[in-house]
Amino acid sequence: MKYVKDLTKKARRASYKLSLLDSKTKTRVLSKMAKAILDNKKFILSENKKDVANASKANVAKSFIDRLTLNEKRLKEMSASLSEIANFADPVGSLIKKWKRPNGLSISKVRASIGVVMIVYEARPNVTSDCVGLLFKSSNVGILRGGKASLRSNLAIAKILKKVVYDCGINFDPFFIVEKTDHKIVDALLKENENIDMVIPRGGEALIQKVVKESTIPVIKHYKGICHVYVDATGCKRQAMRICVNGKCQRPSVCNAVETILVHQVQAKKFLPRLKKEFDSLGVEIRGCAKTAKILKGIKKATQKDWSTEYLALIVSVKIVEDINQAIEHINNYGSHHTETIITKNKAMAAKFAREVDSACCFVNISTRFSDGHQFGLGAEIGISTDKLHARGPMGVEDLTTYKYVVTGAGQIRE
Repeated sequence: MKYVKDLTKKARRASYKLSLLDSKTKTRVLSKMAKAILDNKKFILSENKKDVANASKANVAKSFIDRLTLNEKRLKEMSASLSEIANFADPVGSLIKKWKRPNGLSISKVRASIGVVMIVYEARPNVTSDCVGLLFKSSNVGILRGGKASLRSNLAIAKILKKVVYDCGINFDPFFIVEKTDHKIVDALLKENENIDMVIPRGGEALIQKVVKESTIPVIKHYKGICHVYVDATGCKRQAMRICVNGKCQRPSVCNAVETILVHQVQAKKFLPRLKKEFDSLGVEIRGCAKTAKILKGIKKATQKDWSTEYLALIVSVKIVEDINQAIEHINNYGSHHTETIITKNKAMAAKFAREVDSACCFVNISTRFSDGHQFGLGAEIGISTDKLHARGPMGVEDLTTYKYVVTGAGQIRE
C-alpha cells in the first residue's frame, strides 16, 4: 500500500533527523506548543464540536462522548502537560551506568530514543498533544492514528503543533497524523516492522486485542482497567467513602476508574449501607455478591462476568471478603494488573498488599484516579502499560527510550 510505505519511510528518515536535535531546541519547541494550544483554543474547540455533534447523531455511549469532548479545562490541562514535559531533563544520551574493565575498556550504558513509535487510539483528542509532547521530548517520531470520530479534533491539534515546529526552523515532520480512516490502513501499518519500532494501542479491549493479533511490531498494551478498592478491617470509613466515590464517579469513563470494591467482613454491615446511600444519590448501580445482597436489599446480584468487567460507566461490583488474603486472591484472579488501592491504618497490611498484588500500580489510602502520568509528575503518559516488558504503569519520557552501550578503549584487541 503506497500511502503506508511512503508514510513509514518518511517517519524513519525523520527519526534520524530528530535524534540530532539538541535539548534546548526541544524545550523551546515544546514550550511554544503549550502556548499555541491556548492561543488557538477557539479553532480547536470549534473543530471538536463538529466531532461531538457527529458522534451524538450516531447515538454512541455517553462515556464515548465524554472521552471525545474538549473544553477549556481540558485544553488548559493539555497545555500544562506540554509545559511540564518541556521542562523535564532530556532523557536521550543520559548516563544509566558506567564501569571500567580490567583490560582498560570504559563501558557506558546510555539512554537512546526508540525511533518510530505508532500510537493507535480512539476517542480522546488530548492523547494527540500528550503523545506529541512525550515523543518529541524523547526524540521519537510518532505515527498517530486516532479514531474516525475524533479526526477533525486531532487534525486541528496537529496543525497547530506542526506550525510551531516549522516556525522554530525545523524543516522536517517530527510526527505524522494518519488522515485516512480505512481500517485496512491500520492493518498495513501494523506490518511495517522495518520502519516502525513499537506500537502502543490506547482504547477498548477489542482494539487492543486486534492490534496484538495483527502486529508484527512489538506492542506495549494499554489494556483495560479493572481497578479495585479494598477496604481493610482497620480502614477509615470516611476515607474509604471518599475514595470509593471519587474512584467511581469523578470520571467513570476512564481506565483508572474503580470497577470493583472489596470490603472486609468486619466493615460490611456499617460501611455498605452508607456507601449505597451515597451511590444512590449519584446514580451508581451496585452489583453485589450474595453476602452483599443480604445487607443491601434489592440490589442486582453480581455474576461471574461482573468481576472481570470494565464498566466505564456508573456501575460497580461489590464483594465482601474474609480477610486481606481473599482480597489479594480476588484481585490477582480477576484484575487487569492496572491499579489497586487498599484503605487501611495497618502498615503491615499495606506492605503486604503492595508486595503481593500483581498490578502496575499499588496504592495505599488514595484514589485509583491518581494512576496517571500527569499526577505522577510525568507531564502526561503515552499509555498505562499493563505489560511487564519493557515498561509498566504510566509511561513517561524515560519509558520511551531504550539504551545503547558506548565502549571506549585505547587500541585493545581481543586475544
